[in-house]
Amino acid sequence: MRRMELNQATLDTPARDAASIVMLRDGPAGLQVLLVRRHANATDLGGACVFPGGKVDAGDSAPEALARLDVAADGLPARLGEHALAPHEAAAFFVAAAREAFEEVGLLYTHHGGPAATGLDAAARASLLDGTQAFAALLARQGLTLDTAALVPWSRWITPRQPAVMTRRFDTRFFLAAAPAGQTPVGDDHEVTELLWLTPREALARYRDHLIDLAPPQIISLAHLARYASAAQALQDARQRPPPRIAPEPFLHHGARALSYPGDPCHSETGRALPTPTRLVFQNRRFLPEEGFDAFFA
Repeated sequence: MRRMELNQATLDTPARDAASIVMLRDGPAGLQVLLVRRHANATDLGGACVFPGGKVDAGDSAPEALARLDVAADGLPARLGEHALAPHEAAAFFVAAAREAFEEVGLLYTHHGGPAATGLDAAARASLLDGTQAFAALLARQGLTLDTAALVPWSRWITPRQPAVMTRRFDTRFFLAAAPAGQTPVGDDHEVTELLWLTPREALARYRDHLIDLAPPQIISLAHLARYASAAQALQDARQRPPPRIAPEPFLHHGARALSYPGDPCHSETGRALPTPTRLVFQNRRFLPEEGFDAFFA
């Protein structure tokens, strides 16, 4: 085993702040997760299935956005487990997660934001997508405030300096959230071409069988979610612990690309961050546990 060599340009690439929202619901076979298929022409992860999300925009930390929070921003760094963040920086991740949920699948995580508000906002969503209206202005016009309690900080993922499947690096805060009652997700027909509600095991099996594509953060996150019987159980666990920081480290395993996670012998951090496999090896054009598919759930 040896670490992969990195070129200097890749080493110097800064990670962009991003936010992603992992939407949950209970289905006939147990916990289900919403995956969105990205447009095939997307710059990163084209055609792959991901959780709704995207990069943090400057407007996500603007005073107008902070005014739409239902709590003071001062308490949000602690919610993220990142006390060194300024309040407006922490707030931006919550705003970005909610904004991306609305942009990509039309769901509002707001107070007084039921199906009627979603219907009234159809035109407003289009103006948000084409850049003619800001998210904060949309909320203010509808008299809505963000339901920050509905967005539960879950994990923080930092793309390796040499990305495994992307051309850019991101520093992403993942939030768990129950699907809003009375609202139906609808793709934007721009960045999102398909919506899939799947159990974590179903999603990973489709990935194994080359029916869908997934990025490593989604792979490990789905393996983590497979350990919960219900959305309520997953949310309760997330509320009881600080979000782990996960910075995968690439290496070569018998000539094959591999990723190590905290707790793996090839990772610089000795303590485990997640109850999931500590490494993925690229085999048969798929990142899978070294021990095989069932190791996702061991």
